[in-house]
Amino acid sequence: MKLKIYNTKSRTVEEFKPLKDKVVNLYACGMTVYDNAHIGHAKKYIGDDILIRVLKHAGYNLKHAMNVTDVGHLTSDQDTGMDKMEKGARKYGLSVWDVAKKFEAQFWDSMDAVGNNRPDILMHATDFIKEQMNLIKILEKKGYTYTIEDGVYFDTSKFPHYFDLSHQNPEELKKGARVEFVAGKKNVADFALWKFSYPKGVSFEEYKKEITSYSLTKTEITKRQMEWESPWGLGFPGWHIECSAMSLKALTNFDPSTPLRVDGNYTIDIHTGGIDHINVHHTNEIAQSEAATGKEFVRYWVHHNFLMVNDEKMSKSLGNIFTVQDVMEKGFKPMVLRYLFLTGHYRSEMNFTWESLEAAQKAYDRLLMEVYNLKGHVGSINKEFLSSFEGALYDDLNTAKAIAIIWELIKSNIDPSEKLSTLKIMDEVLGLKLFGRVKGQGESEKQEIPKEIEQLKIKREEFRKNKEFKKADEIRKEIENRGYEVIDTKSDTVIKKK
Repeated sequence: MKLKIYNTKSRTVEEFKPLKDKVVNLYACGMTVYDNAHIGHAKKYIGDDILIRVLKHAGYNLKHAMNVTDVGHLTSDQDTGMDKMEKGARKYGLSVWDVAKKFEAQFWDSMDAVGNNRPDILMHATDFIKEQMNLIKILEKKGYTYTIEDGVYFDTSKFPHYFDLSHQNPEELKKGARVEFVAGKKNVADFALWKFSYPKGVSFEEYKKEITSYSLTKTEITKRQMEWESPWGLGFPGWHIECSAMSLKALTNFDPSTPLRVDGNYTIDIHTGGIDHINVHHTNEIAQSEAATGKEFVRYWVHHNFLMVNDEKMSKSLGNIFTVQDVMEKGFKPMVLRYLFLTGHYRSEMNFTWESLEAAQKAYDRLLMEVYNLKGHVGSINKEFLSSFEGALYDDLNTAKAIAIIWELIKSNIDPSEKLSTLKIMDEVLGLKLFGRVKGQGESEKQEIPKEIEQLKIKREEFRKNKEFKKADEIRKEIENRGYEVIDTKSDTVIKKK
């Protein structure tokens, strides 16, 4: 069975063929750690995790690299505004470095909660400043750069394939797609490789005296906490250059400090990200990477669609930005969020509501109950169901169909031991943690449940007998908020430590 994946560059579903047989290099755009990761981020990284699990299930040896953006990402894609890390530092009254540590930790807590595996290689932008400078030097030597008052820029007019990924019309772009235009830029699409902390040759004190408008008042102007000396002046790297420098270093034999090799492998198999990265960030990555190496940068571009909340875009003004931690505080298992996202397709926009999460909670609890009731020894694998399951996932990661096949398997009349063995494999691929969580499914150690939790359990059962389901649900959430799982089986209610 052949794995097929949608390639943004070709706008078609293609058969996946890595450069080396059964060896795959994958780079995922990571978080800019200036604020909390939210459930929209969780959707994207759950999608990445499914892709990785499917590749491994299909027999590929995978090397997964991911960056952490802790410098250089400006508040505007037009190379204007404040560095988001500096913005986060002001908002929270912390140093930039402490902001990065705080929100990276929150990101990983979120990813662990929803069952995502961590990358093989994790790279922080601030650890690879030298590599980014060296890549800019290569581009400068090849004639792709120019310098203006606020930094060093990539000249997109010298890269004829600049719009191959985004399929944008350059003339339409000029009409307003990027309305902010940095003075001195040659072309509307040109982007910063290195930004100066202040105009070249101007000290901070001189800059502070002369500035009249920078979206800040004179009293708000402070010295950057992250800046480095470079051949072009004191400053910091543009956001896009980090991903090129780090992905090429981690996943190919590209070394920006040494001459290019004619026989060098400078191509990555898969690069993932959100659809908001297509027009600017990933387009810029391609331009600077291929201009530097002369080789195709990425073979397959995989992009995840947005998560809406109550049919609206997430925004602070609407108060609809929720984190995985918010979901847990409301009494939901974090794995329910994973289940919910898998009922949609990664390329389709999904609408999140608390009602949809409630429905997913009930479905997931029922799934846990069904697995719990399949106590016993595993048997042979049902090849027919497994083949259908694989067929769904190998067809551009159709997780919704894969979930439907799991329910078909559960409702089928095949032997329980056969169901159990087949479900184990399916669960490994989807990462729903259906096994090893309840007695009889691989967990032998007996857990002592506190008396107060047992009393809550009894109280809940009384409410359920009296059909007071709202009160019973409130007790369930209280139990889960105290760190325990509630699994209703056909014969009993099982309470387990999370």
